[in-house]
Amino acid sequence: MKVNEIFYSLQGEGHFAGTAAVFVRLAGCNLACQFCDTDHRGFTEMTEQAIVDMVCTFPASHVVITGGEPTLQLTSTLIDRLHAAGRFIQIETNGTVAPPPGVDWVTCSPKGAPLAVESVDELKLLYMEPGQNLSAYDRVKARVRSLQPCDTSDPERNAALTAAAVAAVKADPRWRLSLQTHKLINIR
Repeated sequence: MKVNEIFYSLQGEGHFAGTAAVFVRLAGCNLACQFCDTDHRGFTEMTEQAIVDMVCTFPASHVVITGGEPTLQLTSTLIDRLHAAGRFIQIETNGTVAPPPGVDWVTCSPKGAPLAVESVDELKLLYMEPGQNLSAYDRVKARVRSLQPCDTSDPERNAALTAAAVAAVKADPRWRLSLQTHKLINIR
């Protein structure tokens, strides 16, 4: 598998914010979002067992498989190996490719492309502009709906988006606010 990096930190956003987790960032994506904060070009080829071995060097049982777009590479055998090692598997996907069965928690963060998923554990929508239409995702079944202001690297714009996201959550309480706490407290 093409692995961008494996590292240990706290989940910074969404339902599991604050949870210690091992992040497995797979390289490559099927979208080219202008706001993406990940360089997917560099990678190391790793076997599934090498990934599991590295994941098991960290004490957390929570594993976040992310990318790029992890569903382009994630296999049922890697999921089975991680489960055999006692790990809980969360995937962060753009939803354009259905994840393989066995993932414990699916976080879908749509990026405007057609979705291949109809039901997820968490729908984590980037809030890109005040007044953004949230009803476009009403058809997606989700246990948790998180609204996350997009980080534009412009403090004034970020403040405006956060204020607008707060107002949107107050107007439609099916959603909850998700801040990128890893950026707020300056951790990886």
